[in-house]
Parts: sequence; structure tokens; C-alpha cells
Amino acid sequence: MRYPLRWLTASLLSLTVLSCAKQDNLPSPIAATATTGAADVSSAGFPEGFESGTKTAYTTGSVTLGSGSWTLNDALLGNTTADPKTGAQSARVRNVGSLTMNFNATTGAGVVTVQHAVYGTDGSSQWELWVSQNSGSSYTKAGSTITTSSTSLSTASFTVNLSGNVRLQIRKTSGGTNRINFDNVTMEQYGGGTTPPPTGSAKKFLFDGSHGELAGNADWVLDVESGVAVRYPLPAQSGITATTSETYWTGAVSAWGVALVKLGHTVEQLPAGTAISYGNSSNPQDLSNYSVFVVDEPNTVFTAAEKTAILQFVQNGGGLFMISDHTISDRNNDGWDSPEIWNDLMQNNSVKTNPFGFSVNMDNIVENSTNALTTSTNTIMNGSQGRVSQLSFHNGATMTLNPTANSTVQGLVWRSSATQGNSLAMAASSTFGTGRVVIIGDSSPADDGTGSPGNTVYDGWNENVSHARLHLNASLWLAKLQ
Repeated sequence: MRYPLRWLTASLLSLTVLSCAKQDNLPSPIAATATTGAADVSSAGFPEGFESGTKTAYTTGSVTLGSGSWTLNDALLGNTTADPKTGAQSARVRNVGSLTMNFNATTGAGVVTVQHAVYGTDGSSQWELWVSQNSGSSYTKAGSTITTSSTSLSTASFTVNLSGNVRLQIRKTSGGTNRINFDNVTMEQYGGGTTPPPTGSAKKFLFDGSHGELAGNADWVLDVESGVAVRYPLPAQSGITATTSETYWTGAVSAWGVALVKLGHTVEQLPAGTAISYGNSSNPQDLSNYSVFVVDEPNTVFTAAEKTAILQFVQNGGGLFMISDHTISDRNNDGWDSPEIWNDLMQNNSVKTNPFGFSVNMDNIVENSTNALTTSTNTIMNGSQGRVSQLSFHNGATMTLNPTANSTVQGLVWRSSATQGNSLAMAASSTFGTGRVVIIGDSSPADDGTGSPGNTVYDGWNENVSHARLHLNASLWLAKLQ
């Protein structure tokens, strides 16, 4: 990613100055479950982020939100520093309060997700999701009781799968003075969670939004709605045609996602607070439901369970697209740069040390390199989307390759001054088990220059034709389509 000052420096140092301002074999330890849809099926008005409307008292009252009118009982809209939230505010509930829709979602409900966290320094509390099919006359509990204990927003998922008119109600059930904040309620239309994974040439790509990809000035997701990288980008990807602009979505890698949809594939995002899992049939976004997992510049470290999930996903046939950034690029100030996060995944896990045969260097590179692999049979560099002849870094990191650890590791582009060997690779690939991996050391080439309001991004995607070709060829190679 480029910052304004660094971009000026990069322009002066680089040899090239920009003229502008940057049958489906799913990897599964068990049979893939039919839990994800092939198109955006969000209910009208959702996700609900509690950003519009004002309610500053706990007394029962109705407020008009983005999705419609809700009754807040023993609840208010909190905007203090003690209220966990994305955006300006979230709903805060105390005692046995509730949040209730006063309108019907007329297209039913598939999977519903709710983000939740404890308020301030309060203790743990319990809550439940209830659903009505008779305009609020009666309600039925959906799923299990949820315990909220973290001060950071987590995501609870409920498989509702009801047709017709549906209303939601979130009930705090534990009573007492401890308070809970709720934010970013998503609801699929009925049927969105019942379509089996695509077969044949149509593949499913999952873009991670759960590891700080929106931290600071970053915007490494397909689309942002009310400050959240929601599961299904909006508007619906079913509306994308051959002439649709990448501005159809608002994330800084929307050009990549729109291009994949134009090629006949499906894209989703993994929202913040959602766990990365593999082989968990109760998680509708379990990695076993996807062909390729894309993680563009993670800013929070993977947990031990997540590292195991990612590596086993690849080992059993999945594709992993890794994008790093330069050293000292810690956007959320948690002590972890993206090169360190990737190296931690590969060096500190329960599956295998250095499984992919490369490590990310702690360097900071600015250059346009034409020192690219020329082997005509390499379909990442010479695939269906065109020939890749160069790669431009605007503050990125290189990789060191280790064929002893993994004999399949292959450099794709190197620094201009490097030999095409094991040092100073700017992009590389390898296989692990029956899966495939690609890494690019800078987030700038995927940046399409259009992101969320207030974020400064640059058009690296269109900086040269090779950037789109590299990302799309690599995506198709990871999905085993070339």
C-alpha cells in the first residue's frame, strides 16, 4: 500500500513514474456441505449497522434505522468510546432488554449473523436470537444461547432458513446490570444458504476481511457496507455484466472481484469477528466450501486454530493467495507487520514448519521490475488472462525461497538486480499437499484506486496490464482452472 508521502518518494526513486495518481473438487476433510449460495442474497436494507437514527435513553421506544423501524426495549444507540462498534454507533442493551424489527423481511431469512461484545468493563452476558413469521405476534428461538464475554466484536451465526415474512428479535436473557453491544446484523434471503458449492468451471473465492484488512488506511476487501466487509458484496454480483465497472463495489480490490465474477465465478468476504475454520460444518463460511482463500495484507496475527485450518485447507487441495506488505506497515499498532504475520503462519503451526518453501523478508522495496520468469508453460505468468512481463512495488517486501523445504517453490518475478534464483523474489508460487499457494509481496498492485470514503488508495491495478493479468492468472491457477 502506498501512502501520500511515500508515494512521492516512490515516484522520485522508481525508474517508472506513474502517469496517473494503483466437477469441482473442493478441499474438504469431509463431504462439502450445502451451506453457501452462489449469489448475493442479502435481505433488503441489510446489513443493519445502527448508524442512522438517535436514541440516547434506555426507555422503550422505536427508532428508524437503515433497514426500517426497530423497537429498542431497555436499549439505546451508543456512541461512546466504551461502546464496541464499527462506524459511529452500535446498539447497547441492558437487563433483559431487546432489539425488535417492526417490519417484515418479505423474502424470508437464510443465515443471520450478529456481531456482539460486552460494553466497557462489564462482565459476561447471554443473549438469543428469536424469529417471528406472523408479523411479531409470536416468536421462536433460533439456534443456541450465545455468551458474550469479549470487549471486541465477535460474530454469531444462525441458520434460520424460513420462507415468507420474517422478523428478528435479539433478546438479552441473563438480566443484571452487565450490558451488551450489538452491531452489523446481516440477513440472507431464504434459499441463500441451501445452494451447494458450484461444480464444473465455476469456483468460489473467499476474500478475508477478518484480520484487519480495513485497519488504518487499508481497504483490502471487495466491498464495505456501513464500515463492514459483509459476506456478500453489495449490490448483488448477479447484476454484474461484461461492461460493469469495478466501482460497482467500494473496496480497493473490487476490480479483482468484479473481474472474477465476469469470468463466471463467485466471490464472498469473511467479515471481521468471523473465525477461519476448516471442517466445521456449522460454519457457513468454513474453508471447505471454497476453492480459493485470498488474504490481502493481514494486520492481525492468525490464532493457532486458524493457522491449522489454513494449512490443512491447502494441504487437502485448496488454493491460498497471500499478499504481504513492507516492514513497518503495522496499520493497527498491535506489534505485527504483515510479513511477520505470514512468517508466523509458516513457522509456528501444528501442521508443518515452512510448508510452502519461502519466507517473507523484512524489507521495503520500491521499484518496477521486468525481471520476470519467461517459461511459456507457467500459466501464472503466461495464462489465459495474458502474459505477465513486469511487477511494480510501491513499498513492498521480497521473499527468500527454500527449495530444500519445498522443492516445488518457484519464483515468478525478482528484483531487477537479482538473478532468477532463491533471493529477492517479488512473487512466488508453490504447492503443498494437493493444494496451491501464490504470494505477492506488496498490496499496491491489487489496489484499484477506489475504496471507502476517507481512505487514500492508488490505482496499481491499472498501473500496467501485467498487474491484472498476474492476479487473475494466479487466481485461476489456484482454483486449478489452468
